[in-house]
Amino acid sequence: MTPARTPAARRARDIGLDVRAPKAKCDDRHCPFHGRLPVRGQVIEGTVVSTSMQRTAVVERTLLHFVPKYERYEKRRRRYLAHAPPCLHVPVGHRVRIAETRPLSKLVAFCIVEDLGEAARRVAGEEAAGPAAPSPTPETEAKA
Repeated sequence: MTPARTPAARRARDIGLDVRAPKAKCDDRHCPFHGRLPVRGQVIEGTVVSTSMQRTAVVERTLLHFVPKYERYEKRRRRYLAHAPPCLHVPVGHRVRIAETRPLSKLVAFCIVEDLGEAARRVAGEEAAGPAAPSPTPETEAKA
């Protein structure tokens, strides 16, 4: 007879996607790695915008849509509410991969399955972060 495994000794299970399993363990029943939540359907990449809710994150995906009349692109975005398992520890600003699951609540039907690391900062985002130091002009250098 093989000894029965306790839930704490359970290893991360294979969820059927080409993602790395988290090193930390959790006892969340809605975790696709350590719980019983199956993943199926779409797999989407986006950026975590908010983690204010309990075990839920807002993931935003931006895309460019071509407008033929003006021959230009417009930026569109879509926000998804996704379950954030405690074993992944995903902070705001990281790129993540989310996978579709069965509905977990009225608005949550995705789950974060992989943390892809910190997202590259946009140039506009860096300018809005704070005022830039004034560049020295020949007049100010002569005074110094």
